[in-house]
Amino acid sequence: MEEREGEVRWDGLCSRDAATRAAALDTIGQAVLRRSETIAPVAAVPPTRAADGLLVPAARDGLSEVLARLLMLSKRCPFPDVREKSEAILGGVQAAARHQCSYLVNLHVNDFLHVGGDPKWLNGLENAPQKLQNLGELNKMLAHRPWLITKEHIEQLLKTEENSWSLAELIHAVVLLTHYHSLASFTFGCGISPEIDCEGGHTFRPPSVSNYCICDITNGYHGVDEIHASPTGSIPVKSVCEVEALMEKMKQLQECRDEEEASQEEMATRFEREKRESMFVCSSEDEESAPTRDVSRHFEDTSYGYKDFSRHGMHVPTFRVQDYSWEDHGYSLVNRLYPDVGQLLDEKFHIAYNLTYNTMAMHKDVDTSMLRRAIWNYIHCMFGIRYDDYDYGEINQLLDRSFKVYIKTVVCTPEKTTKRMYDSFWRQFEHSEKVHVNLLLVEARMQAELLYALRAITRYMT
Repeated sequence: MEEREGEVRWDGLCSRDAATRAAALDTIGQAVLRRSETIAPVAAVPPTRAADGLLVPAARDGLSEVLARLLMLSKRCPFPDVREKSEAILGGVQAAARHQCSYLVNLHVNDFLHVGGDPKWLNGLENAPQKLQNLGELNKMLAHRPWLITKEHIEQLLKTEENSWSLAELIHAVVLLTHYHSLASFTFGCGISPEIDCEGGHTFRPPSVSNYCICDITNGYHGVDEIHASPTGSIPVKSVCEVEALMEKMKQLQECRDEEEASQEEMATRFEREKRESMFVCSSEDEESAPTRDVSRHFEDTSYGYKDFSRHGMHVPTFRVQDYSWEDHGYSLVNRLYPDVGQLLDEKFHIAYNLTYNTMAMHKDVDTSMLRRAIWNYIHCMFGIRYDDYDYGEINQLLDRSFKVYIKTVVCTPEKTTKRMYDSFWRQFEHSEKVHVNLLLVEARMQAELLYALRAITRYMT
């Protein structure tokens, strides 16, 4: 069970003899300890291109690969003693780096190389053409704080002497940027990530006071989630009651709509209340996380992230859809400068918004329009976007806190989405219904970003 040519031997773990497995695990543990003590930070080395065009990571000392295999063993090995010891070894390693899900980035890096893209561009945004670099500021605001975009930002891109963008090019770029921002939300929301023992498929972090396993699998904290699972695999009685209660609330709200309508003043007050409350919706797992060099080299200012709409004394005027909407303004602007794409986007928004099987968990022939509208408008509310004809008091009736946490995380900070968040809302619903929720989230997010960007472009043009 000794290391040969720098490699760790794993074959002893296959033995039926517990003593042999224990000896192998001790040897592996010692090897990991030696490597972790002698490892030093190394400068990031750009990836190379293999003969088949795929991205090949720079050579490493091998510790990450060993830890990844231990992580897989701690979750999937059929021998309980191997699972426990592997987890214990991982618990003794203070990994400084934290690997985020890199599925989408790696996918498009490989596509970029496959079509003949310049590999130097992948070494960092500073190596891309200046014209693309100029999009950096707009890109980060679109992704995290679109309400800050002004006509001055648009003018700066269009009026730059040598590397300026035309209006048509800028519309094209904005559509692509918002599309991939929303696609990232869908990726994390659906738990799409590399296999657990592959790069980007796991997260190593120091132990905390929370008693979570030191090895947090991307998009899930396995081991803790089982606590909440039904031992028989059946739907808990409480969950059945929850869906019944939700349907009853929908019925009551519809009856209230038919009987009386709130005044415009009251509707505005309810929106401001919901917008304010949305600022304080956050997960107990919410924390700052730094992307790895493999991901962060593709953008500037890694500390820039989502900040709530009106926190820290900063107030941004409410975006009233009655003043600037996708249907009446954004659609025509995009279609004029990026022919046919406005129509495609409009169809995409409508399909996601109107898609329904008329089911809610085990119930059939249910009108879900009220619930779908609540989800869509809550997302826009988080971005400060208000519909004058919508009663925002319905949101608190239809969306519970666990669902709001999931929505806000997937839409605003998707890299922090966990399996626990996914499992904690609508526990009795089908996975297909939750994927439909993710479609609503990403399309509502994309439209919100587009509205702010297109409004700024319209103001520049006028």
